[in-house]
Amino acid sequence: MNFYRQYIVRWLPYVAMLHDVVVASAIWYVAFLLRFNFDIPANFIDTIAKSLPFVIAVEFACFLFFGLYRGLWRFASIPDLKRIIRAVVLSALMIGFASLTMHPQIVIPRSVIILNPLLLVLVMGGSRFTYRAWKERRLFNPIANQGKPVIVLGVEDAAISLIKELAKSQEWRVVALLDDNKLMHGREFMHIRVEGAIDALPVLAEKYGCTHCIIAMPSANHLARRNAVNIANDANMEVLTLPAMSDLMSGKISVSQIRKVDVEDLLGRDVVKLDNDGLSTMIADNTVLVSGAAGSIGSELCRQVLLYQPKKLVCIDISEYALYKLQQEFSQREITTQILYIVADIKNKTRINHVLLSHQPKLVLHAAAYKHVPMMEDFNVSEALINNAFGTFQFATACQTAQVEKFVLISTDKAVNPTNVMGASKRLAELVCQSLQPKKPSKNAPKTQFITVRFGNVLGSSGSVIPKFREQIANGGPITITHPDITRYFMSIPEAAQLVLQAGTMGKGGEIYVLDMGEPVKIIDLAKDMIKLSGLQQDEIRIEFTGLRPGEKLYEELLADDENTLPTSHEKLRIAQARNVSAAWLEDLLTWLEKVQHLSEHQVKIQLKDWVEEYQSSAVTLGEPAIVTIEPSQTIH
Repeated sequence: MNFYRQYIVRWLPYVAMLHDVVVASAIWYVAFLLRFNFDIPANFIDTIAKSLPFVIAVEFACFLFFGLYRGLWRFASIPDLKRIIRAVVLSALMIGFASLTMHPQIVIPRSVIILNPLLLVLVMGGSRFTYRAWKERRLFNPIANQGKPVIVLGVEDAAISLIKELAKSQEWRVVALLDDNKLMHGREFMHIRVEGAIDALPVLAEKYGCTHCIIAMPSANHLARRNAVNIANDANMEVLTLPAMSDLMSGKISVSQIRKVDVEDLLGRDVVKLDNDGLSTMIADNTVLVSGAAGSIGSELCRQVLLYQPKKLVCIDISEYALYKLQQEFSQREITTQILYIVADIKNKTRINHVLLSHQPKLVLHAAAYKHVPMMEDFNVSEALINNAFGTFQFATACQTAQVEKFVLISTDKAVNPTNVMGASKRLAELVCQSLQPKKPSKNAPKTQFITVRFGNVLGSSGSVIPKFREQIANGGPITITHPDITRYFMSIPEAAQLVLQAGTMGKGGEIYVLDMGEPVKIIDLAKDMIKLSGLQQDEIRIEFTGLRPGEKLYEELLADDENTLPTSHEKLRIAQARNVSAAWLEDLLTWLEKVQHLSEHQVKIQLKDWVEEYQSSAVTLGEPAIVTIEPSQTIH
């Protein structure tokens, strides 16, 4: 089958050429017919015969020159029509000029010279678009596109592209459009009417017998998308959506990109505006190194960095398997950047020094860290401090030696007023970077600029609550939540990575950037949304409250009690005015970090207060509820 298909495709351009030659010949004769009211004088019959070879040669040469046979008719579009018009106009001018020079041997009426190109554009363009319509089953097929009826919410460019794609599908049939823009009401797109606002969805769903709707508003803010989902859920409809705007950079929508709405769509945030010129200057044709490159944040940083075409990307991670998975992902893409995958431990200074001096990165993004709060709270305290704090020191000083221009530390909101070892270790990492930043520039001072970026939870990261809830729902429940009042900030991984890079371009050294995390989300509301989006009713999945885990807070903060922020040129980035530490403090800290492996975890937690003043090692004072089970029949308020 593939052989015959390739054979046919190979001959298609020649079939198109033959078609155009036959059409051009026929139209030349038809133009004379129209000129003489279908009664051509005998002398002009001779003119047609003599001029035809020349006319066909000129027109066919113009067709070839303008590339009419490079595309396929089934994808005929406006650019193809433009090429036909250019080719026909040029050939008409050449034929008109030739008729003047050949006069009076061959007399071609002026009306023929005008009629011929008009008819040629009409027939050549019409045949191509007719063929495309036939291939898309819109023509001569009364039962075409009899798929499931669906209502599309939104009248953006993405929605129009979607309707075109769905017209080719036998699975779906768009019956109506809805949009909150009143100016669009009553308009038609692709013969489909905008019936009204989105809140009219329940009525239209009943009218057309629809059980599905597609949200095609990738550039709308997340509140508008959430409202659309709520309306669809209330109408007991299955809700589908398109990818986010960041995933539609190609501008093409395909049916395969339509998917069910995830909770990430409800928590989604507005598109980040980036300083692309600044990012390109910092990254393009330079070497970038990412530590923790195979993690959820690190891997997304790598993806974002590759968009700006660095000369070399060095990916460092301690996990061989995770790095292998990253390599497999990038090997499937057409990437011109040289990518190196290096298994290394940031605490191994000899190894890190060798890597940095060998590749001389301009920008280092430090995402390597232990971040799971309960895991680091018991039995792994010393490892958390050594990796997150001492490892950051080792890595940062190695970057100074290698004269790295910018070092960006990925921090966390758990470093603010920390109640757990993981958060305290990240706060120490922040202080280490601040202490290494020279307070006054001098000729002998290291040139590396240390920038810290602090943000909250990211959607879908390893250890995130969302994959956990999704698995629990798939298993029939229960969903386990530590406390009914627990809240968290959320942002998408791409947004976090983009803002990290943006902060990197803006930072001059010593700043702690705080990302705008939006409004905090109650985890119990998150669980309810996920149950609903799974097609289940709230009373079908049990919710259990298990009590706060070691070191866990009811809510996270982005600023410590004694911190304020200053605005920046970017609306989603602010600078925290945090306390600074001296070089002597850093020396004493390093001495202590060398001893932590020999101390009991209880001693470490007590002494940690001396280094992180905001650290509170006691349990949260609001009281931890006993395990509470909410049965499916109960209502949660």
